[in-house]
Amino acid sequence: MSSDLKENFAFRPGRRPAGPGTQPPAPRAAAEAGAGAPARNTNRPGPTALAAKVRTMAPSMTRSMQRVAEAVASDPAGCAQLTVTGLAERTGTSEATVVRTSRLLGYPGYRDLRLALAGLAAQQESGAAPAVTADIVVDDPIADVVAKLALDEQQTLADTAAGLDVAQVEAAVAAMATARRIDVYGVGASGLVSQDLAQKLLRIGMVAHSHADPHLAVTNAVQLRAGDVAVAITHSGRTVDVIEPLRVAFDQGATTIAITGRPDGEVAQYADHVLTTSTARESELRPAAMSSRTSQLLVVDCLFIGVAQRTYETAAPALSASYEALAHRHSPRPRTR
Repeated sequence: MSSDLKENFAFRPGRRPAGPGTQPPAPRAAAEAGAGAPARNTNRPGPTALAAKVRTMAPSMTRSMQRVAEAVASDPAGCAQLTVTGLAERTGTSEATVVRTSRLLGYPGYRDLRLALAGLAAQQESGAAPAVTADIVVDDPIADVVAKLALDEQQTLADTAAGLDVAQVEAAVAAMATARRIDVYGVGASGLVSQDLAQKLLRIGMVAHSHADPHLAVTNAVQLRAGDVAVAITHSGRTVDVIEPLRVAFDQGATTIAITGRPDGEVAQYADHVLTTSTARESELRPAAMSSRTSQLLVVDCLFIGVAQRTYETAAPALSASYEALAHRHSPRPRTR
């Protein structure tokens, strides 16, 4: 077995068939094997989405595919001029690896990737492409920290929006809007995001619970059934405390949703719908938890607004009632001596 294949993530058998309009996550091994299977998102990424896709997928690629991805990301104009043989020689890989990388990025073949690279190069020349921010260093003045973080947050949000599979978002919203109950799992920074989603849903009258305790999460997941929804939030896609309750919910027949920066991670095995977040660069002073939280919150807000739209007749009165119930807590109290 080649070293590339050893690095591949093997998906376990036994997934239940996907429902109408649902695209099950493609195993990474199949994508790299060049079997001709389409990427998860059947819509070819545009130039902006290509840049986001490279940043998101590169960390989980094999070493040879990373070299191809890094080359097209760093020099789209130059790579757009190369044949498949030329890019393989430039990156020290094979033509097959170039084609596999193209497919993993969402293109049927290298020709389609070249067209997207030409479009990305044109954007960069016109100044339309967002700048890549420099890492924050320990002696940066606070004004530079503010500017760098603001630019990086913008890039993270743009990458997430460009890379989201809208069909998957719509399917997830449809399942949540009619759910009897919604459980949300997350730990650490993702746990804060899971709490945010649950409290938003509660305020529009949905039955939603956030579970940060892994034992309680599994205990509650056992009670789920068809018609319920379970949402797992994990940037890495391999957080055991999040994957385990999602697996239980999946086995119980609930509709399962994964919000993750690694669509080829283990969490996707148990997800009917996978919503991919951006994978921003890390630095010593800016851990992944910061950028992942930003992109996760965008996805959470999209889900919430989508559910609120679909349930507006009940959501609007519920939201008004929650505002009224809390209004007195926001009124200033008379000052006493």
